[in-house]
Amino acid sequence: MLQARTTRRFWLLVGAVGVAGGLTGAAYVVTLKAVSSLLGPDAWSRPAHLLVLVAAGCGIAALTKVLGNPGDVELLVNNIHVGGRSDLRDLRSLIPVSLLGIGAGSAIGPEAPLVQTTGEIGAWAADRTNLTAVEARTLTITGMAAGFTVLFGAPIGSAIFALEILHRRGLQYYEALMPAAVGSLAGYAISMVTAHLGITPIRRFPQVQAIRPSDLAVGFLAGVGGALVAAAFTYLTHVLRLGFRRLPVPARPVVGGLILGGLAWVSPFALTYGEGQIQTVVSGRLAVSVLLVAAVAKLAASSTIVSAGWRGGFIIPLFFIGVALGSAGGSALGGDRVILMLALMAAANVGVTKTPLGSCLIVAQMAGLRLLPPVLVASLVSLLLTSRVSMIETQRERESEDQRG
Repeated sequence: MLQARTTRRFWLLVGAVGVAGGLTGAAYVVTLKAVSSLLGPDAWSRPAHLLVLVAAGCGIAALTKVLGNPGDVELLVNNIHVGGRSDLRDLRSLIPVSLLGIGAGSAIGPEAPLVQTTGEIGAWAADRTNLTAVEARTLTITGMAAGFTVLFGAPIGSAIFALEILHRRGLQYYEALMPAAVGSLAGYAISMVTAHLGITPIRRFPQVQAIRPSDLAVGFLAGVGGALVAAAFTYLTHVLRLGFRRLPVPARPVVGGLILGGLAWVSPFALTYGEGQIQTVVSGRLAVSVLLVAAVAKLAASSTIVSAGWRGGFIIPLFFIGVALGSAGGSALGGDRVILMLALMAAANVGVTKTPLGSCLIVAQMAGLRLLPPVLVASLVSLLLTSRVSMIETQRERESEDQRG
């Protein structure tokens, strides 16, 4: 009887964390849209927006100094592995810092701060209810899954993504899969209810009517291309971080804003994390040269702004780079550009985040699940080719933890 009550209590907490994560995600996205309408590049001329970005960098430096370190997803991942305690005080800094930077038009997106926030909610709930380490880890993953789903609108893919991002070789905390699915469904339900507020899943692509054997070869080539993108992004970020470490801490966000504003003169696609720009590329027929410059500008801008201490995620920017390169490749080679775009989206992201199944499901849902085979080929090829490429340093194997314990 006691075991039944304990189990029922745990699943009630799972549902509560899923709902709380979904509501938090919805509130974050609505607030971000409001900030973007005031500070984003669409509201200013290019010279004036350069000043806005520099001012945002100053604001980020000041907020970080006053409110403390915002933390990051790497720290959250590490706490999940080692059983570290939640500290909601990080959110006092994370939320305003990330909203200011992303709203001003930075080239990194809301996925990392949002998932960090919803994951911390799950960890806090576990801490307050004195759950075991395994249950606390599960609640944290549940919150993360709810946050991912608000952004991507793919509950199964988001649940698996939240589990895979903790490791470098696939899902290992299998016991958290069902609670993560519950959290994802809660986030999905809330995103459906709040859709009239502008909270809609990321982009939709034209439907592909049939998959041919040659499309698997396209997936393989996309996997190789995505691995190259992931390696370029990762190593460029490492180099830029070394450079920024030579600057005083308060100066780093300011210099990052200045560089970002300069890159906008090269290509307007350097600005923002790419959510709306993805639809622009998908719906239009831009010149190959424009698409290639856009992809390079986004890669440089995202790597720079991540290294400069602005808070945000690189999943959606990597999606944009994949879309831009896929559209350019499809136009140049005469193939099905939708398949190439989606396969490159997944492959570029997998190479950095090591989430082959989650990325595949999230991306394939954008244009129909019949695209799963070529997108999965691209994801697995990228994962194999980037086994030594590491961006999220706290990803680790489960076995080593169990042996250490």
